[in-house]
Amino acid sequence: MLTDFLTKINERTAVVGVVGLGYAGLPLAVGFAEAGLRVLGVDVDAARVAQLMAGASYVEDVPAETIARLVGAGRLSATTTAAPLAEADAIILCVPTPLRKTREPDLSYVVAAAEQTIALARPGQLFVLESTTYPGTTDEILAPRLVERGLTIGDDVFLAFSPERVDPGNRRFGLRNTPKVVGGATPACTEAAAALYATAVDQVVPVSSPRAAEMAKLLENTFRAVNIALVNEVALMCAALKLDVWEVIGAAATKPYGFMTFTPGPGIGGHCLPVDPLYLSWKLKALNANARFIDLADEINSRMPEHVVELTARALDEAGGRLRDADVLVLGAAYKPDVSDMRESPALDVLIELGRRGARAGYHDPHVPTLRLEDDVLRSEALTVERLAAAAAVIIVTAHKAIDYDLVAAHARLVIDTRNALAGRAAVGRVVKL
Repeated sequence: MLTDFLTKINERTAVVGVVGLGYAGLPLAVGFAEAGLRVLGVDVDAARVAQLMAGASYVEDVPAETIARLVGAGRLSATTTAAPLAEADAIILCVPTPLRKTREPDLSYVVAAAEQTIALARPGQLFVLESTTYPGTTDEILAPRLVERGLTIGDDVFLAFSPERVDPGNRRFGLRNTPKVVGGATPACTEAAAALYATAVDQVVPVSSPRAAEMAKLLENTFRAVNIALVNEVALMCAALKLDVWEVIGAAATKPYGFMTFTPGPGIGGHCLPVDPLYLSWKLKALNANARFIDLADEINSRMPEHVVELTARALDEAGGRLRDADVLVLGAAYKPDVSDMRESPALDVLIELGRRGARAGYHDPHVPTLRLEDDVLRSEALTVERLAAAAAVIIVTAHKAIDYDLVAAHARLVIDTRNALAGRAAVGRVVKL
């Protein structure tokens, strides 16, 4: 079976199925199609599927021209049903792994995708899970279902975990030049998965097992979440000590060894940082162990949006105003600069907290024309001299390059700058840094 699979990969006759065509799945599907493989995409969102089949793109990092070319050449197609995956030689699951309201893992998308695809399993296929999750998910959810089908893993079929590494908006590192970690259930499984990914990425990094690959992904994200929490707490310390945290970070960053720069902010967003470490924390609690750094980091990072609103309230009080009934404009709604990705964005929490405290809050984001906030739909407001002058406070949450910060500095009466976006600019109003 392995020899046949590798031959199909080498001859580019293999068919690859990608389940979940979001920020991780779509670039992966395009990467395999660009490598000469035929790709069958599956997504439950009919609108997404229709866009792709019309040659359009809904992910900023994937050009519509590329989609149109691959669809036109017959190398990329999409559907809302799993049935076409029966002809796939490799099936990759890139479905969401969110948290429940109880902040416990929600693996319902993984379970549903596994059941739908493994029901079609046949000898010679490779199954890969890419969705970030706790160590043991591949062994506990996918492996038993393959065995129940009467298939021997490593002989009849191949099983692996390979964590997605997608950084929306990153112009330097994409699918091709970002190393890909692969952990198979057996050596043959690792070899099969590595051969597949080697068609689309420059470097494949094999590890000993799916659990090792799952843990590696969580370490990557936990490292960032913990360090961001540390520098967020340093920002709070500096405020108490009457110090400029940005000056302190800049000075520390001049050390050429032993220091890595992280910056504070109004919270953390995206799927990875606010969510993934909690999968590991949950798993350890199930084993009667604790992930104390993760839990503390989550507590600090989750508190930052409320801290930003409190900073705003205090600044307004000092200016003789009050937050209740104040007109507040939030700049930037996406979770990171220069993208439209709203997943877990701290801007949502800032807007919600402003509303709870009685402020009249609006937002401006050149990448996010509308957003849903609890039961309301808000629209991005034009950034004009009149709008800035009318606002009692302006909060910079996401530092998009397209925002005119000179205009903000020249006309805003009060700015809460959580990203140091106005550094080096003389402002007519008061600027309060995080």
